[in-house]
Amino acid sequence: MRNAFADELTKLGDEEPRVVMLAGDIGNRLFDNFKARHPSRFFNCGVAEANMMGVAAGMAMNGLRPVAYTITPFVTTRCLEQIRTDVCYHEAPVTIVAVGAGLSYSGLGPTHHACEDISFLRSIPNMVVICPGDAFEVRAALRAAMQQDRPVYIRMGKKGEPVVHAGPIENFRIGKAIPVSEGKDVCLLSTGNMLPEAIEAAHKLKEKGISAQVVSFHTVKPLDEAFLKDAFGRFTLVATIEEHSLIGGFGAAVSEWLADTQMGSQNFVRFGTPDAFFKKSGEQEYAREMLGLSAHQIADKIVRALRRDR
Repeated sequence: MRNAFADELTKLGDEEPRVVMLAGDIGNRLFDNFKARHPSRFFNCGVAEANMMGVAAGMAMNGLRPVAYTITPFVTTRCLEQIRTDVCYHEAPVTIVAVGAGLSYSGLGPTHHACEDISFLRSIPNMVVICPGDAFEVRAALRAAMQQDRPVYIRMGKKGEPVVHAGPIENFRIGKAIPVSEGKDVCLLSTGNMLPEAIEAAHKLKEKGISAQVVSFHTVKPLDEAFLKDAFGRFTLVATIEEHSLIGGFGAAVSEWLADTQMGSQNFVRFGTPDAFFKKSGEQEYAREMLGLSAHQIADKIVRALRRDR
């Protein structure tokens, strides 16, 4: 995902002279092409993320289109006050791009885990929250963000994620979910880098005679409410899948929507991380297995939920 981001940002820099890149002392070689083409528009702000966010807000309020980038907890948790007060309060069109969402940096321990950021960011007024499912969605999300005159948060994985879409996404719209595969029994709503896992879960459900639709719900705020209404009206069971805490994340946002619209439903299952720090030593695949977020575990829990409903 991060390579796609760097490449698409470079193209946007070629097309739009207002695009400015700010980095928190990471990815220096990643942005070599951007720096070579636009040396006056790249700023390494160092390990000073709060300052970087303030600079980005000032640039945005003076007509530029800044993109602030670093590892997820450092570009969200560490500078949350600046995001809230400098960026969102002023509705400054800053695009905040986080790398290593969820448990992408699992092996580096809880300091580098990011399972609370959706909760933080979606609760701030004026903020748009986008969680792309693959590299093509990253490219499309970045371009869509540049068309917004408001703050946008883009939450990426890291590197090596499977590509889901066959090619560039021409119809990407903020707040509009993308069906990836069709099904008739259950609907798997995935956000962010769990999309390949959701697709694999659908394959495992098919082996058990259960037809599952997979949907990339790349935008957590604003939600695609029309799609939710249709899904809860059509499917026996709907599941949200995310690499984020069950508290405040995508599944929580859908739960709130269900309560607010009085569409209370018994056919709803949420997959996410628990209300606990993950302190075991291991990489992302291991962490997902330990937390019940691997494809076979998702499929098994859905089968059990369907049995309970019968």
